Parts: sequence; C-alpha cells; structure tokens
Amino acid sequence: MVYGDLQFFDIIIFAVIAVFIIYRLRSVLGKRTGFQKNTNEKQFIKKNEEELKVKTPQLKESEQKLEVVYKKVPSFDHKMFLDGAKKAFEIIISAYNKGDKKTLKNLVTKDVYRAFEEAIDTGSNNPNSQFYSLVIEGVSDAKVENDKITISVNFISEQILGDNEEEIIKNKDTWVFEKPEHSSSPAWILIST
Repeated sequence: MVYGDLQFFDIIIFAVIAVFIIYRLRSVLGKRTGFQKNTNEKQFIKKNEEELKVKTPQLKESEQKLEVVYKKVPSFDHKMFLDGAKKAFEIIISAYNKGDKKTLKNLVTKDVYRAFEEAIDTGSNNPNSQFYSLVIEGVSDAKVENDKITISVNFISEQILGDNEEEIIKNKDTWVFEKPEHSSSPAWILIST
C-alpha cells in the first residue's frame, strides 16, 4: 500500500505542476474567445482610411478645377503640371513659328498636328515672331475619365515680330492636355487648341 500511495502522490504533484504551467501560459498569452473586438484591426483600418484621404494642396481660385484630379490621382502635382504646360506652350508655338514639324509631331495628337502642318504649309506662321510674355490665366476644366486625365488651361501670350517691341500681338488660348491616369511619365500631349 505504501507503493500505491507514492504513485498517487506523484500524480497529484504532476497535476499541480500542469495547472501551474497552464495558469502561467494563460496569464502570459491571454485568452481569446472570438467575440472580443480586435482593437489593433480597428486602428489599422482607421490608419489606412486616413492615408487614403487625399490631401489636396492649397489651390488658387483659378486652379480650383484641379481638385477633381487630386481626388482620383493622389500623385498628381499641379505646380509641376502647370510649369510643364507653360513650357509646352512655348515649345509648341516656337516650333510652329519656325515651321519645325518634327518637334510638333511628338507633342501633339495627329489631328492637332495636321492643323499645325496645314497652317505652316499655307505660310500662316511667322518665323520672326518671338515670345514677349506668357501667363497661365487659369484652369477652365479638369476631369479623370476612361483612365485619362484631361485638363484645359487658359493662356495669355504676347509675341513680338522681330525686335520691334512696339508691335505686340496679344493672344488668349485654351489648350487641352491629356495623359493616361496611371502613367508615371511627366509627359502630357496636346489634344486640342
């Protein structure tokens, strides 16, 4: 009987040790029933929603139409676009004045190119004309549709003929630029003048 009492005593000791280990594991790991709210998951979702909210920069009154683009294309940069549009205007008008069809071909659509080509062929361009000033008056329209960004820009340009600063020709133009929505290239193409 003494030997049987020792086995019973060993079982009790092992049971106490097992209960102690389970208690310690539970206090360290915790208990999850499946009905508790996952606060980490909520914080993660809230953080992602905040990141998705587009931070539209401060736009001038004449640039307010660009908000539409910022809402759909978070990587859009209106300052870079407007600087590029201004440079494109200068390059295209200078190429047109000089009759440089090769430069024009790469910056405009086929329809716009045909119009410029026809005007050059009929002699409507003036190689002596040069820029005196160029200002972007504002953005008249902006949209993101069919995976394309389309922006209409109003320009006011002044050109002089030769070196005669007294003969200034002032023009108001609205040009429409377009590029694929998901394109990482900074290049836009002129689709309408």
